[in-house]
Amino acid sequence: MSLEIVESPAPVDSISSSLIDNTPSILTDIYQPESNIAIWQRTLPKQMMQDIDQMLQDDKPLPLVQSLTPDNTADWVCTRLEDYACAQALGEDIALIVDMFCCLFDLKEVGLRLTRLDSPMCPKFHVDHVPCRLVTTYVGPATEWLENKGVDRTKLGAGSLGQPDHLSGLYRNENSIQKVQVGDVALLKGSGWEGNEDNGLIHRSPAVEPNERRLLLTLDFI
Repeated sequence: MSLEIVESPAPVDSISSSLIDNTPSILTDIYQPESNIAIWQRTLPKQMMQDIDQMLQDDKPLPLVQSLTPDNTADWVCTRLEDYACAQALGEDIALIVDMFCCLFDLKEVGLRLTRLDSPMCPKFHVDHVPCRLVTTYVGPATEWLENKGVDRTKLGAGSLGQPDHLSGLYRNENSIQKVQVGDVALLKGSGWEGNEDNGLIHRSPAVEPNERRLLLTLDFI
């Protein structure tokens, strides 16, 4: 399927129904007009996570930002991380995810960003103005998001009047906040998806505890 296909808009309250499964084929359901997020639940190998955590203790700069194809991703990541034990496993896993993303959306290359974070990159709930973004967190807390039902989109951005999310009136209570789990691969449908202009997934970066680090991968259309 192609993003150029025009779908009938779904009712606002029905959008953001979550599609969650432990098989990667769940990601194809992002094309369903009533869904704003699809999550492939998976468990990463313990050794891989330990090696990544060790890499994150290093103070060397990390983000890695590049336009890549499925064919050159593994080598590119391995070369940049060659000093770390996680290089090969991480490179192969990212290459698999890039290949899936390209196949799903009929892309030849993607914009890749692999970033170490020790503070929230986007601490307030917001919407991405892109067709669809892939996110996965290898170590540390992962992305938080909201269903459309029960949210007041007028409280996003300047509409919050400078108040934090929990006081702005954006959502009902803390139980409204959904969380992606470490290792899960999530597709977040944005406002750039045709027919979804006013209903991009509302999400934010999680809080990070002192001395806690995250490794976040994002993929975007080019």
